[in-house]
Amino acid sequence: MKVLAFAASNSSQSLNKQLATYAASLIGQKADVEVEVLDINDFEMPIYSSDRENASGLPQLAKDFYAKIGAADALIISFAEHNGSYTAAYKNLFDWTSRVDMKVYQETPTLMLATSPGPGGAATVLAQAKGSAPYFAGNVKADLSVPSFYDNFDVEKGELTNPELKDKLETALAQLV
Repeated sequence: MKVLAFAASNSSQSLNKQLATYAASLIGQKADVEVEVLDINDFEMPIYSSDRENASGLPQLAKDFYAKIGAADALIISFAEHNGSYTAAYKNLFDWTSRVDMKVYQETPTLMLATSPGPGGAATVLAQAKGSAPYFAGNVKADLSVPSFYDNFDVEKGELTNPELKDKLETALAQLV
């Protein structure tokens, strides 16, 4: 089984990348599970516009990102929240990739996560992502918002410290295999 994990953030200090990487490490401990953690910075493209698409076609990076999703047996995506919505970096990557095929998620079983330093845990963007997923062939098996990241995650050890949240994450991960 191949699991693709990434944060929907381009921050080098992304809390969501730490959470996605941690979740990937847990599922990667299972037999016969191969994990790849992507950095969406490797798929940076100009801001999407129909004019750009008409002039230059689809960027190879959009096709490559789509292919990565298609090659995976499961996805772990952790969404950062900027002003109650997706990060501009992820929205742009998603917009370009949706031009390759509207079925961006390709029915791949998906765990959607989100976290933030505050008590909301980026739940607003997580609800948006989960709600829109069916329109893009999303197969969301589970979702989890982790509130107050620094109170519930040990950055040094790279793991959740809150036993209840850790149990919820492990239960959610079990839905992927």
